[in-house]
Amino acid sequence: MLRVINIFVYLFCILGFSQNQELFNKATTYYNEGEYTKAADNYLQILENGEHSAALYFNLGNTYYKLNDIAPSIYYYEKALLLKPNDKDIKNNLAYAQNMTLDAIEPLPQTSLAKFYNKLTHYLTFDQLAYVGIVLMMLFVGCYIAFYYFKFATQKRIAFISSIIFLLGSLMAVFLAYFQFQKFNSDQPAIVFAEEVSIKSEPNNRGQTVFSLHAGTKVNILEHLNDWTRIGISDGSTGWIPSEEIKNLKDF
Repeated sequence: MLRVINIFVYLFCILGFSQNQELFNKATTYYNEGEYTKAADNYLQILENGEHSAALYFNLGNTYYKLNDIAPSIYYYEKALLLKPNDKDIKNNLAYAQNMTLDAIEPLPQTSLAKFYNKLTHYLTFDQLAYVGIVLMMLFVGCYIAFYYFKFATQKRIAFISSIIFLLGSLMAVFLAYFQFQKFNSDQPAIVFAEEVSIKSEPNNRGQTVFSLHAGTKVNILEHLNDWTRIGISDGSTGWIPSEEIKNLKDF
């Protein structure tokens, strides 16, 4: 009985993959023919089927960019970037879309330590750093074992120094991976979808308007209260926005 169930599950997965691939190919054809609305509909159908990927989000970003619909274009580029943080094509197209937004927000100045940390963690994600830490730890163990088996003092010295370097490198990679993972979990980025929305000082319409935002602006979710969300932007400003006016980027 279990074997029969496994066969049905396998066939269902194959059928689902085939259907999604067909939708993807149709969407790409529509895109190449300039039928951007039909392309978007087919790409979105794949998402509704439960499949997502950086390529799918990237193509959706391109499609909405062609439709001059900037908010969803930025939204899907940002989602693609979450899955492939170092992809140059995604970054370039995202920059083009961001140039079409109305809000010019000046980020807070960073300390030298923060700049150094950002450069250090720019090229590797937290999971990649964790793998680096594991590899360096294995090299540490290998050099440490070699230290006991080498007969000559020069070889022992090289093995000992190498083991210390690999150990320190492994610890640094693990710590960086941990801090990046914590930051990834604490950050809850979202994109504003309203053409223009007033950000309030309180979670109600009676609150004072502290500033306004426009479609496509990236914000960070800080907390929720009923139908309102407290957000922050890169210049340090915070306020309350109706929850329906933004979309969370991490709602995979």
